[in-house]
Amino acid sequence: MQVSVAHHPPNTAVLVLRGSLDIDTAPALKANLNRLVERPAPRVVVDVSGLDFCDSMGVGVLVTASGRATERGGWVRLAAPSGFLRRLFDTLGLTDYLALFPDVAAALKE
Repeated sequence: MQVSVAHHPPNTAVLVLRGSLDIDTAPALKANLNRLVERPAPRVVVDVSGLDFCDSMGVGVLVTASGRATERGGWVRLAAPSGFLRRLFDTLGLTDYLALFPDVAAALKE
């Protein structure tokens, strides 16, 4: 999995993921997200449009980061999930914890 980060004012980061998010790559995502959500009132958009696979480890990392951001007065939002990811989050009942947006621009707007 490839991870890149772009910072946008105010206090917002866009994390772009490419490849597979699984047991082997989840620790790298966790390290990146931990660093971002430790800031005061963190705002993180995770662009998942480039993910071709996501397992339970990846889902867990995203949900945990979202909870930590919320505790600090911020949020984590997912942008451009594939149909598979959208159905996965719906099926698991996680859309109450993670907001899904059609693209990065929409996630940054609200």
